Amino acid sequence: MKTESGRSLIEIIGVVAVTGVMTAGAIAIYNSIRHNQRNTIAAAELRQLAKDINMLMGMRGDYTGISVDYLVKAGALQNPNAPIGKTWTIDVGIDKTTFVINIYGMSRGECEFFASAAPAWATGMYINGYRAEEVVNCFDGTENNISFTGM
Repeated sequence: MKTESGRSLIEIIGVVAVTGVMTAGAIAIYNSIRHNQRNTIAAAELRQLAKDINMLMGMRGDYTGISVDYLVKAGALQNPNAPIGKTWTIDVGIDKTTFVINIYGMSRGECEFFASAAPAWATGMYINGYRAEEVVNCFDGTENNISFTGM
């Protein structure tokens, strides 16, 4: 009587299928962790930026002249790139005693992250033109805009 050793094709396909499922799950978890880390780092950068703006301009009680370019020249920012999203601006508030950090081109996930975890330093937050306390209106895609008001 012959004895055969080795694996059948069905067993090999089963092992490959299980490996594929585990790999797909690992990639999904890795991407989730990476996005959460990126959002957390961006939130920390914005918090530090708010402190730097207050240090540079707050003693005057007037934020006239504040901009991304000004902060780069003053050494508060290493480069003009947005910490998250596509582009950003820093403007003077309406009463000139506040500043506004506007971030444009955020994904829905990034928008929802900031909507759920409003920064403590921000006195107001607008998501796509609506006050965040009234409605969280994050769109699908990468066309979300958030404005943080600080003082």
